[in-house]
Amino acid sequence: MNYNAPEKGRPFEEILKELDTFGVNDPDYKNARTWSLVYYLNEEYTNFLQDAYGKYFSANGLNPTAFKSLKRLEKEVLRFTADLFHVDYSACGVMTSCGTESCMLAVKTYRDHGRSRGIKKPEMIIPETAHVAWDKGAEYFTVKVRRAPLAEDWRVDIKAVEKMINKNTVMILGAAPEYPHGIIDPIEELGELALKHKIPLHVDACVGGYILPFIEKAGKELPLWDFRVEGVTSISADIHKYGFAAKGASCIIYRNVDYFKHQVFVNESWPGGVFASPAFLGTRPGGAYAAAWAAVQANGIEGYTALAKRTIEITEALKKGITSIDGLEIIGEPKASLFAYRSTSPNINMFSVGDLMEAKGWHIDRLQKPDALHAMVTAPHEKVVEQYIADLKECVAYAKSHPELADEGQAATYGMISHIPLRGMVRKQVLDMFADSYRLDAEELDLSDSSSMTPGSGQEGKKSIVDKAISWYVRKKSAKASK
Repeated sequence: MNYNAPEKGRPFEEILKELDTFGVNDPDYKNARTWSLVYYLNEEYTNFLQDAYGKYFSANGLNPTAFKSLKRLEKEVLRFTADLFHVDYSACGVMTSCGTESCMLAVKTYRDHGRSRGIKKPEMIIPETAHVAWDKGAEYFTVKVRRAPLAEDWRVDIKAVEKMINKNTVMILGAAPEYPHGIIDPIEELGELALKHKIPLHVDACVGGYILPFIEKAGKELPLWDFRVEGVTSISADIHKYGFAAKGASCIIYRNVDYFKHQVFVNESWPGGVFASPAFLGTRPGGAYAAAWAAVQANGIEGYTALAKRTIEITEALKKGITSIDGLEIIGEPKASLFAYRSTSPNINMFSVGDLMEAKGWHIDRLQKPDALHAMVTAPHEKVVEQYIADLKECVAYAKSHPELADEGQAATYGMISHIPLRGMVRKQVLDMFADSYRLDAEELDLSDSSSMTPGSGQEGKKSIVDKAISWYVRKKSAKASK
């Protein structure tokens, strides 16, 4: 039997050298060619985080009474976070593995809090722009999602939110900022609704939590979004984003312990002993705690403020450069370090522009509703602003003069899929495709290859559901155009 392992162990140096070859086709984040996924400062800083992580590499946060060092590290990171969010130390919370875990924990917490008040069919109200982690949490914990539309300024519509509140509402959500467009929801107004109807309000600051406070310290005026808003009951924030900690570090903080108790799992009858866990993970890697603490110590208030100031200056330069290109505009009025831009011309296909930019070595995120491209800006992007704008200008001009590109590569895939009204068809096909990519005999997933859209398991050669949906959609558009 082939165990996919060598018969005898290999030398460390040989293994590490081979590992280096695996990433040759990964996004070039070290040279600031990525606009999401990675928050990288420089090699020296990364090595420092690795050293900090390594000191607690084998430490386990499962039992806080065993590794007291981890409890101290966690508490100091959380106290730093509480200071940023303007709440006293009567607040409580935990470090988690990522923003998705933090968000899903809030869903679980407020579902159970609602149950304690007699709510048997829990619902939560979230903006259309809410991160998909909230939908994931709703699916996992059987909470009905009521999705509030956006106002003209791209923030969640307060009047729509209030109309959706009913006896089953267990929580309201706002973002600071939301991921797609970088817009801060009207948290103060949401807070008023939360107090009026006695409903918890969570602020998803997974992106903005560790940069918005420092943008404010750097002198830029921002709307209130944290615990200074009385109705806010909890906030999630990823310190592995703009806190520049190692991956695997987020925080969720509650205004008081009464809410937090609904997050904690306890089993008092297990033969292995009384068991209590504050979050999803059992074993929690101690290295993530240590690296987060080290990041805070290394940057300090001055360092984070300087990084935020630089980042906002770079963001404004990028936005100015983008809007100087005929046919492009920024969506809404983002005040943080991420934004999206779209076409104002029917002759510019944004997904074609994205394909052309990727051909030049940029890793680009694509959005839908509306079709747009996305940028998450960090300080190292300072060195690529001019090149990015020059390449974007060239790509926009080329896409405009070559409309046929919309029918090729990822532009065709993203474009058609995002506009097909039969979302159930799309969901099923993506589910099949994505699940298939995790089969142990699967090849690398490539969305630019139309064959990737056909699931395996003997379905090769058959027309995929998305193919059928696209054909139907094209026929419908053609028929409408001929009338």
